Amino acid sequence: MNKQPAKELLNFIDNSPSPWHAVSTMTTMLKAKGFQALSEQQAWQLEEGGRYYVIRDDSSLIAFVIGNEELQKYGFHIIGAHTDSPSLRIKPNAVQTDRLINRLGVEVYGSPILASFADRDLGIAGRILTKDIETHLVHFDKSLVRLPNLAIHMNRGVNQKGLKFDFQKELPLILSVFKKNLPAKKQFLALLADKIGRPADEIVSYELQVFDTQAGNLFGLNDEFIANGQLDNLASCHAGISALLSDAALQSKTSTNVIAYFDHEEIGSKSHKGADGRFLSDVLERIGLSLNLNAESQKIAYANSFMMSADMTHAYNPNFREFYDDQHPVIINAGPAIKINSNMRYSSESVSEALFARLCEQVKVPYQRYVHRSNLPCGSTIGPITAANLGIRSIDIGNPMWAMHSVRESAGVLDHYYMIKVMTGFFED
Repeated sequence: MNKQPAKELLNFIDNSPSPWHAVSTMTTMLKAKGFQALSEQQAWQLEEGGRYYVIRDDSSLIAFVIGNEELQKYGFHIIGAHTDSPSLRIKPNAVQTDRLINRLGVEVYGSPILASFADRDLGIAGRILTKDIETHLVHFDKSLVRLPNLAIHMNRGVNQKGLKFDFQKELPLILSVFKKNLPAKKQFLALLADKIGRPADEIVSYELQVFDTQAGNLFGLNDEFIANGQLDNLASCHAGISALLSDAALQSKTSTNVIAYFDHEEIGSKSHKGADGRFLSDVLERIGLSLNLNAESQKIAYANSFMMSADMTHAYNPNFREFYDDQHPVIINAGPAIKINSNMRYSSESVSEALFARLCEQVKVPYQRYVHRSNLPCGSTIGPITAANLGIRSIDIGNPMWAMHSVRESAGVLDHYYMIKVMTGFFED
């Protein structure tokens, strides 16, 4: 079993505790392979074989390699994913004091399993903006805040009724003990200011979230499983960028290879940097314009393109077998799954399904098919959104995982190797 890709994934996630850090980590990887930064505020001059990336608002990223063959004929090969994960976000006026205990008020971002955040060593990460509109990334990897549970003596039914939190009253995080010589709000701002090396009165805004400070690790009798936060969906991001940066993909001479990673998927993708915005369409159009494609040729290029929407999949959990379709169990370490939904919650259809199956067979990677249980509501991905907006054929795929949206998720070591292998084959054409 090739464990190296999984170990690299753990390191990638540990260095990326927020979507802003994820993009920063990937930027470092791209630069190391000779990719050039582009600005949306300047004209682009692109060359065949050129390697480029562009970032929108620090947390969405598109990177691409221009093919050496005719774009109209070979189109774009796109892998899409998202950089954000469900979490707790710190409120602007967060600090509150109750009987000498300082707490930070939070908003729920997306749909996390809130019970999984209780009694964990939580750090804070994100970005801070100062008066000069300069962005500062911060990563407090120590145990800084905590969500203490209520003792079972006061919540006797917790093991029967489940652990539940009132979003407003019971989610504020323990930060510190009150100090008379330093009010709680100033104490928190002083913490942030010290981290970025600027005076506290220069901080004007921030976007900060909590994360589990426990490092990722492998587990199981033979270290066959991965445990970490944000596997949904940083595992897909890591697989895609690993494929794009592979020697085999970089030597491809035909299609233009693209990774498109968006923020805000967990809250609906409706933003200027989300998958339902114009980021990807803007970039693809500018690539075409730089290569002198007219409007007709651009449409032909789209018709000859293909996209993989990569997002993690629900693995069969034998402890909860009643929540799965008996005919479509997806097993960890048995290969990536094609995600199928007749109501187009996923973008897969019979042609894209057949194309992906053929690719898996060519690169000798096993694959599975996932269908959500019919009496449960099905989630969705960026796949249907981008396919509809661009008119590009798409398939939804993902590696199996347990405890999706927990602060500590788990997946398969072998599956991550498989996913990189099939994505690399996709970029090799």
